[in-house]
Amino acid sequence: MTDQETAIRELPDIQLLPSFRQATICFTGTVLLIGLGLFVFQISLHALIFLTLVWAGLHAHALGHSFTTIRSMMDQGIIKALPAIYIFMLIGMVIASFMHSGTIASLLYFGLDRLDPALFLATGFVLCSLMSVATGTSWGTAGTIGVVLIGIGDTMGIPLPLVAGMIVSGATFGDKLSPISDTTNLAAMSAGTNLYRHIGSMLYTTLPTFMIVLAIFFAWGLQYGDHALSQVHLAEIRTALAGSYRMDGAITLLPLLVMLGMSMKRYSAETSMTCSILLAMLIAVAYQGKDSVDVINALWLNTPGNTGIPSIDELLGRGGLYSMAWTLLLSIMALALGGILHHAGFLQILLKRVIAPINRVSTLIAATITSGLAGNLVMGEAYISIILNCQLFKQTYQEKNLDLAVLSRSVEEGSTLTTGLIPWTTAGVFYAATLGVPTLDYAAYALLNVLNPLISIIMAMLGIGLLRSGHSARI
Repeated sequence: MTDQETAIRELPDIQLLPSFRQATICFTGTVLLIGLGLFVFQISLHALIFLTLVWAGLHAHALGHSFTTIRSMMDQGIIKALPAIYIFMLIGMVIASFMHSGTIASLLYFGLDRLDPALFLATGFVLCSLMSVATGTSWGTAGTIGVVLIGIGDTMGIPLPLVAGMIVSGATFGDKLSPISDTTNLAAMSAGTNLYRHIGSMLYTTLPTFMIVLAIFFAWGLQYGDHALSQVHLAEIRTALAGSYRMDGAITLLPLLVMLGMSMKRYSAETSMTCSILLAMLIAVAYQGKDSVDVINALWLNTPGNTGIPSIDELLGRGGLYSMAWTLLLSIMALALGGILHHAGFLQILLKRVIAPINRVSTLIAATITSGLAGNLVMGEAYISIILNCQLFKQTYQEKNLDLAVLSRSVEEGSTLTTGLIPWTTAGVFYAATLGVPTLDYAAYALLNVLNPLISIIMAMLGIGLLRSGHSARI
C-alpha cells in the first residue's frame, strides 16, 4: 500500500486526533480569517481561502500528519464533490446553448406578455419550486428558468436581490424535497432511513414554511403592481427578440423539455444536461441559422446578443464554461479546506463536545441544524456536511427513540438550506455567478432557506413532527 492509499481514510489515527482546544483554535481562526478578510479588509475570497488552507494545513501538520497525508485529505474533500463540479461545468454550457437555441429568448418573449408584475414574485417562486421538484436540481433551475426570471424582473424594475432570493427559495425547495435530488437521496442514505420516509418527514416543516414564504412574496409583489412595462417598451423588447430569433416554441423549448423529461425519468443530471446541450446546439445551427463554430465556441465563452437593447443583450450573452471559472476555482479550494478540517478530525472533535451535554430533543434538533450550518461555513459544500452530521448525530437520535427520518430532515435543514446563503460555498458562488447578484445581497430574501430551519426548531420545541421509531411519517 502506498503512502497516498494509506492516507485516504475516513478518519485519522486516534493518536493524531486534535484536542478540543486545538480544534477550537483551528476552527475559530478559519472563521476569523474569512470573516475579517472579507468584510473588514475586503480581500479577495480566493486569497482568503488559500490562507485558511495554509492555516488548517499547519494545524494538521502540528498533529503529526505528513504533507502527503494532508494533500490526500484535500484530495478527498474534492473527490466527494466531483458530481457537483461536473454539474457546475455543464450548467455553464446549458445556459450558453439555451441562449443560442432561442430557448431563453422564447421564454422571455412569451413571459413578458403574461407575467403580472404584482404576482411576479409569487408566481416565480411557485414556478421555480415546481421545476426543481421535477428536475431534482436547484442549480439547473437557477441556470434556466432562474436566468429568465432575472431578466424579466430586471426589465420590470423589481430589485434584483429580491428576485434572486425568490429564485433561490424556489430552487432549494425541490433540491430538498425531490425524490431525484442528490441531496435528498444522500441525506436519507447517510441517516439510514427510507427515501420516501425522509421526504414525508420533511413535509411536516417544509409545507408550512412554503405557504408562509408564498404569502410573503405575494404581499411584497403587490407593491410592484405599477411596475408593468409600458406597451411601447414591451413591444420594443418583443420586436427585438423576434428580430434575432425564430420563436416557434414547439422547437425552441425542446431542450428545456428534454432536460425536464429525462430528469423526471431519473436519468442522471449529467446525462439529461448533456442531451439538452447537444439538442440546443443542433437547434441553434439548423433552426436559428447560427454559425456552428460560434455555437461551439459559446460553450466556452458566450458573447452578448445583438437585439440592440443593452440589458437584453447582456442577458443573452451569459453562460459558457469560462463564466463559471471564478466560481469553480473557489469551490475547489473551499472543498480542499473542508477535506483537511474533516479528515484531520477538527470538526468531529468540536461537534462531539457539542452533542455530549444535550438532553432535550428540541435542543438536539437545533444543534443538528446549527452543526449543518457550521459544516457549510468551514467546508464549503453541503455534501460533506450532510454525511458528517448524519454520522455524528445518528446514535444520539437512536438513543432518544427518534425516527432517523427526523435526523435526515434536520441535517437537510441545516446543510442543504443554508449552503446557498454562504458566499464561499459551491452553491453560494454558483447562484451569485448564474444570477448576477452577490450572495450576501440576495441571502436575506431567500426566505425559504432562512425561515425553514427556524420553523423546524420552533416546531420541535412545540413537540410537532417529532416522529418516533416505528411510527408512520405520514401527515
